[in-house]
Amino acid sequence: MTNWVNPDRATLPPRAGIGLKPQHYTPLLESLNDTVRPLWVEVHPQNYFHDGGVSRHWLTRVADVVPVSFHSTGLSLGSADGPDMDQLERLARLCDDVPAASVSDHVSWSRTAHTYFPDLLPLPYTAESLARMAASVSQVQDRLKRRILVENPSRMLAFVGDTMSEEAFIAQLCERSGCGLLLDINNIVVSATNIGVDAQTYLDTIDPALVGEIHLAGHAVEQHDSGPLAIDDHGSAVGEHCWALYADYIGRAGPIPTLIERDNDVPDYAVLVAEARRADHVLTAQAECPAQSRRSVNHPLPSPARPEPVEGLPVLQAVAK
Repeated sequence: MTNWVNPDRATLPPRAGIGLKPQHYTPLLESLNDTVRPLWVEVHPQNYFHDGGVSRHWLTRVADVVPVSFHSTGLSLGSADGPDMDQLERLARLCDDVPAASVSDHVSWSRTAHTYFPDLLPLPYTAESLARMAASVSQVQDRLKRRILVENPSRMLAFVGDTMSEEAFIAQLCERSGCGLLLDINNIVVSATNIGVDAQTYLDTIDPALVGEIHLAGHAVEQHDSGPLAIDDHGSAVGEHCWALYADYIGRAGPIPTLIERDNDVPDYAVLVAEARRADHVLTAQAECPAQSRRSVNHPLPSPARPEPVEGLPVLQAVAK
């Protein structure tokens, strides 16, 4: 394992940022002298893989004035035959052209040898999956010559063959590959709704030293005879449960770069900035709080035990013991 660091690159400030969409380019650049504004932004690099053009022009302008995070959706780190090499090469070229303060992808897979799926699909949490995922993450970091972050998934099911919890899988992945964690708190809330994960216990298990970035978002909920089904659509404001979990985690972890994520029903720039400001209030309050007064939780390596399946969820009954 190579312990990659990111020399000569900007880092994300431990403040709030927003997911940047094309309609926000101009208002962002016009607000640089405003007191209230996002201090960093995040983009999906796949939208900028082409050389030149209007989108790349705007991205370069933005990266000249604020730190930019690349949140990839296409590497398919969990695929059996390794990461998508075409995506990796395109990402490497973009990183060479546009300085990225952070690069991330997901604990998921989205392709086989000949088929691509328009989704981030879950992995079984087994020793075999862990070894494969760690090898893929190391391969990506070696090509990019930098440490990356991996995001915990939102899940609608758990696998029969799981031999460890998600928290244990991610902790061991970080230990083996040297990567960090992009902690998506909304994803934990979604998984809690769908498969009975205890969101507070999950967060108490996550060592803040692993976390390089946090995502906050909203989700949709469908009501079914078997109970509610949460869908991670990033199409609404951050929910109050997510805010409460976030404030508690920051209360013991201290300030961590935090993104307001919105990919559907994207609101006006001012609406996103207002949500980012709420996150900033949490972050700046903790920045002023002495570290010794923060809530303390011990962080041994998480137990490999997998969560018990939840009764009454048909999607789980089909796959879980």
